[in-house]
Amino acid sequence: MRKFWTLLTREVRSYFYSPIAYIVMIFFLIISGIDFYFQVSFMNQRQVQYTIQEAFFNSVFFWFAFVLIFPLITMRLFAEEFKLGTIEPLTTAPVRDWQVILSKFFGALVFYLILWIPTLLYFWIFARVTNQPAAHAPGAYFGSYLMLLLLGMFYLSIGCLTSVLTRNQIIAAIISFCAITLLFFLGLVKFILHDVLPGYHRHAADRSLREHDHCRSDAHVSGIPIPEMEALIYG
Repeated sequence: MRKFWTLLTREVRSYFYSPIAYIVMIFFLIISGIDFYFQVSFMNQRQVQYTIQEAFFNSVFFWFAFVLIFPLITMRLFAEEFKLGTIEPLTTAPVRDWQVILSKFFGALVFYLILWIPTLLYFWIFARVTNQPAAHAPGAYFGSYLMLLLLGMFYLSIGCLTSVLTRNQIIAAIISFCAITLLFFLGLVKFILHDVLPGYHRHAADRSLREHDHCRSDAHVSGIPIPEMEALIYG
């Protein structure tokens, strides 16, 4: 395990040694901040039946940032190693292949989790300023961030796969973006196949990122398909 932790530390540090990490962080914080501001402004203008937590996780700005960050995070993982020729020394070093792969995956996951930490402050500041809860129940936060974790692990694994397929980081990012976007819009297929293939439209909807909105934004954690998400990540 000491070798794995050494590789993991190397991967996490490599993110903050490159400008792309800070570009991704600034981009994500700006988009999420604008999203939160617009949602609060809209709720101040009229009375709504949903909370700011539900509005934040179901907006266009949220989905735009969410889909775009994965190709940016994962495009360099293996493609850069192939381009620089450092993959050969890494694979011939006294470490196992699974240690190399998992260190890169969890390194990307650590950076992904760091991106979401500031969003917790949004809800805390909202509650302190307005003296109103940002969600109906604490379980709403748990359910939302748990699903973000599981979906993030799934799409990071797709990014790792696409990064192995090419030496070019841009091509890896494009392939990853196309694959994730396809899964994102897969829920729209259910409307087309509803009358043609009644059984398959449900199967397609279950794998759509967009179809898990309700599970992520309400407090009923039991509605989250956790076993299925784990199968997608590790399968």
